[in-house]
Amino acid sequence: MVFETVAQMIAKQLKMDVSEITPDKRLVEDLKADSANVMVLIMDLEDAFNMTVDDAAINTLRTVGDVVKYIEERQE
Repeated sequence: MVFETVAQMIAKQLKMDVSEITPDKRLVEDLKADSANVMVLIMDLEDAFNMTVDDAAINTLRTVGDVVKYIEERQE
Protein backbone atom coordinates (compact mmCIF):
# COMPACT_ATOMS: atom_id res chain seq x y z
CA MET A 1 0.00 0.00 0.00
CA VAL A 2 2.67 2.53 1.02
CA PHE A 3 4.94 1.54 -1.88
CA GLU A 4 2.14 1.90 -4.43
CA THR A 5 1.23 5.37 -3.15
CA VAL A 6 4.87 6.51 -3.05
CA ALA A 7 5.52 5.09 -6.54
CA GLN A 8 2.51 6.91 -7.97
CA MET A 9 3.58 10.18 -6.35
CA ILE A 10 7.13 9.85 -7.68
CA ALA A 11 5.90 8.96 -11.17
CA LYS A 12 3.61 11.98 -11.21
CA GLN A 13 6.31 14.33 -9.87
CA LEU A 14 8.96 13.10 -12.33
CA LYS A 15 6.54 12.62 -15.25
CA MET A 16 7.39 8.97 -15.79
CA ASP A 17 5.56 5.67 -15.94
CA VAL A 18 4.85 4.14 -12.54
CA SER A 19 6.14 0.78 -13.81
CA GLU A 20 9.66 2.28 -13.85
CA ILE A 21 9.54 2.84 -10.07
CA THR A 22 10.96 -0.02 -8.01
CA PRO A 23 12.13 -0.09 -4.37
CA ASP A 24 15.81 -0.28 -5.34
CA LYS A 25 15.74 2.77 -7.63
CA ARG A 26 17.78 5.71 -6.37
CA LEU A 27 15.84 8.97 -6.48
CA VAL A 28 18.62 11.14 -7.89
CA GLU A 29 20.93 8.78 -9.75
CA ASP A 30 18.36 6.41 -11.31
CA LEU A 31 15.17 8.46 -11.47
CA LYS A 32 16.92 11.79 -12.21
CA ALA A 33 15.15 13.73 -9.44
CA ASP A 34 16.77 17.05 -8.63
CA SER A 35 16.71 18.78 -5.25
CA ALA A 36 13.52 20.67 -6.11
CA ASN A 37 11.79 17.42 -7.11
CA VAL A 38 12.84 15.82 -3.84
CA MET A 39 11.58 18.73 -1.74
CA VAL A 40 8.19 18.77 -3.50
CA LEU A 41 7.98 15.00 -3.12
CA ILE A 42 8.71 15.27 0.62
CA MET A 43 5.99 17.90 1.05
CA ASP A 44 3.52 15.76 -0.92
CA LEU A 45 4.40 12.70 1.19
CA GLU A 46 3.92 14.68 4.38
CA ASP A 47 0.44 15.69 3.22
CA ALA A 48 -0.52 12.25 1.92
CA PHE A 49 0.61 10.38 5.02
CA ASN A 50 -0.18 13.11 7.57
CA MET A 51 3.34 13.19 8.95
CA THR A 52 6.46 15.34 9.14
CA VAL A 53 9.74 14.20 7.60
CA ASP A 54 12.66 15.23 9.79
CA ASP A 55 15.12 17.51 8.01
CA ALA A 56 17.99 15.26 9.10
CA ALA A 57 16.26 12.23 7.57
CA ILE A 58 15.89 13.78 4.12
CA ASN A 59 19.56 13.15 3.29
CA THR A 60 19.21 9.47 4.25
CA LEU A 61 16.33 8.82 1.86
CA ARG A 62 18.31 7.71 -1.18
CA THR A 63 16.08 5.00 -2.71
CA VAL A 64 12.36 4.52 -3.18
CA GLY A 65 12.64 1.70 -0.63
CA ASP A 66 14.24 4.08 1.90
CA VAL A 67 11.25 6.42 1.55
CA VAL A 68 8.74 3.58 1.96
CA LYS A 69 10.57 2.19 5.01
CA TYR A 70 10.74 5.65 6.61
CA ILE A 71 6.98 6.12 6.21
CA GLU A 72 6.09 2.60 7.35
CA GLU A 73 8.23 2.93 10.50
CA ARG A 74 6.34 6.10 11.47
CA GLN A 75 2.89 4.68 10.83
CA GLU A 76 3.14 1.86 13.38
